[in-house]
Amino acid sequence: MRLSDFEAMVVRMAGEVPREFLDGVAEIVVSPRTVPHPERPGIFTLGECIPLPSGGSAGPEGVQSRIVLFHGSFAALGRVTPGFDWREEAFETLTHELRHHLEWRAHAPDLEELDWAVEQNYARQDGEAFDPAFYLAGSPVGDDTWRVEDDVFLDHIVRAVPGTVPVRWAGRDYVVTVPPGATLPAFLVLEGIDDPPSGELLLVLRRKPGVLALLRPVQRFHAAVRVVEPTGYLPGASPDGGAP
Repeated sequence: MRLSDFEAMVVRMAGEVPREFLDGVAEIVVSPRTVPHPERPGIFTLGECIPLPSGGSAGPEGVQSRIVLFHGSFAALGRVTPGFDWREEAFETLTHELRHHLEWRAHAPDLEELDWAVEQNYARQDGEAFDPAFYLAGSPVGDDTWRVEDDVFLDHIVRAVPGTVPVRWAGRDYVVTVPPGATLPAFLVLEGIDDPPSGELLLVLRRKPGVLALLRPVQRFHAAVRVVEPTGYLPGASPDGGAP
């Protein structure tokens, strides 16, 4: 999509946003820049909410922002993403940056925590060190289930590493065999799931957090496992693990 067409589309989108969500937004603009992630190839910054000087007012009405969408980043991502939907991605980016602005005005850090969780998930995917509880800053999507972008995390608290774990996804039951040598916390990427999410589905096994967890180094076990469907009775928890 040409820069001029992208600018016109963003102007139309901004006109569709309820006016009360735009209070304090000084402007919404398009930049031709391409902004790659400083460390992760193939990742691009699509938009930014830039805080502006408050002008002396300490209340929410003093919080002003400038929202920028980067056309070059959209074009770069479109070149490597099959079926890239410019409008959908632009609308998601615009509303994401507007949420940043609204949370700054309300002094609510939820979206900044979600952005941090996304960065931690990139580190996990790239085999780097990451905070083992990062996914809890994502979006809850069900009982003990969290989403960070396209990846879904099934949170399971255990006393010790179990041999098998029953899981339920999209209305179907499965059994996960925990690999030998696994330690807690364990991040198990589940393969063989029917109707999987658009990203990865992970079973996370962890102990109930306590003070000692803050004092000892954390080893993170990460592996891909293939699930099987149960052939008989599926218990609520495995005999050597389970919730405390």
